[in-house]
Amino acid sequence: MFRSVIVGTGAIANAHAEAIAATPGIELVGVVDLSAERAQEFAARHGSPAVFGSLAEALALAPAPDAAPIDAAPINYVHICTPPGSHVDLAIEAQRGGAVPIVEKPPALSLEDFDRLLASEDETGVPVVGLFQHRFGSAAVGLRGLLAEGALGRPLVAVAETLWYRDDDYFAVPWRGTWGVEGGGPTMGHGIHQFDLLLSILGPWASVRAVAVRQNRPTETEDVSSAIVTFENGAVATILNSIVSPRETSRLRFDFEHATAELEHLYGYDSTHWTFTPARGSEELAEAWTARAGSTPSGHTAQLAAVLAARESGERPPVTTADARRTLELSAAIYASAFTDRTIAAGEIVPGHPFYASMQGTGAPWAAVTA
Repeated sequence: MFRSVIVGTGAIANAHAEAIAATPGIELVGVVDLSAERAQEFAARHGSPAVFGSLAEALALAPAPDAAPIDAAPINYVHICTPPGSHVDLAIEAQRGGAVPIVEKPPALSLEDFDRLLASEDETGVPVVGLFQHRFGSAAVGLRGLLAEGALGRPLVAVAETLWYRDDDYFAVPWRGTWGVEGGGPTMGHGIHQFDLLLSILGPWASVRAVAVRQNRPTETEDVSSAIVTFENGAVATILNSIVSPRETSRLRFDFEHATAELEHLYGYDSTHWTFTPARGSEELAEAWTARAGSTPSGHTAQLAAVLAARESGERPPVTTADARRTLELSAAIYASAFTDRTIAAGEIVPGHPFYASMQGTGAPWAAVTA
């Protein structure tokens, strides 16, 4: 039985606790929070037997008596559900304690910080799991399979839209909407799930041209961004991220040579949220899609099950650090393109580049106006 600890008891931590409870072979053995009262309430609600004031305390637990040698660390998984600015340090602490960190989005505030995680992974041999749960709904898995087999032909055009609404009260929490703790606006904290799913299907991106603006929210960061992204395989996609849209929706569309696949949902999907339209002359693909779409919804439970399955088979857990870095690099490139008014190529943002150490890079244009 694998043993998990959850660090941070905010709203998203409930999804992690529910996923642990729903997944065979893993149990919640501890909760960490700076507030003992919050931690105790959360632990009581989710059946955790222990509460800790720090991750170090949790990692000092004795190993389970029946643990196999490879899993003899006191804790096997650390679910990091704290504000984004603390993700990297906590993940490295977990790695050094022999536990695999499962890190909420965004995994780091910058590529520089993320590369610290990569260095720690190399040093400790403990992998990092980026929490990008939309990759794991069975319909997305089936779509990737059909594309890999060549049934859909080449990907041509795609759209990823995260049109959400967050009012001013949402930003009353001091760290929200800040570069220093949240790392960015909807390009980092909201739309990243949709365009991560886009990347999981279309593969490596090649270049991006973008705009980012602050339309209507009392934040340091943008509240809207829009980008045109080209991919190594020739596909072209538009990505729109917003937190000023009263009718909330999350939408993706993929136009392949032989079919269109569309997804509309809000914070999670199942196969009923997808529409599949074969091109004329390719009607037989409808049956192939139905056979592949399955019924597994996206979510933390689906990804946790995939993580445990990979461990049982001796494989690296999904989403790998390479996958997560590619997604984070696209966020950085969107900001870099928007703030410098130029096209940014994949691989361009390296040490010494102004957007390597921070998503705000050379500074948001509106900061100069309001200073």
